[in-house]
Amino acid sequence: MSLSPAALAARRVLAAASSHEGGVRTWKILTFVLALPGVGVCMANAYMKGQAHSHEQPEFVPYPHLRIRTKKFPWGDGNHSLFHNSHTNALPDGFEESHH
Repeated sequence: MSLSPAALAARRVLAAASSHEGGVRTWKILTFVLALPGVGVCMANAYMKGQAHSHEQPEFVPYPHLRIRTKKFPWGDGNHSLFHNSHTNALPDGFEESHH
């Protein structure tokens, strides 16, 4: 795999910084300047996408290859999966009635 000259230079600088006393300071600065703001931007993006998301149930389409039950689940009534969510998971005959 061939790296560009700029990537090789950056690799050398970061590798050299980690091998002496200034390395800890460099990585600490990189953490506070790049990593933490990056996590904040990702969290803000996820929050905004969640707010814009429609909370309506999708239309149920009874595809024959989905929700096949060859035997009952060993818990509950045998028709609901272990982590069943009545809002997002359909049963073989459609969604359950929503109380929202």
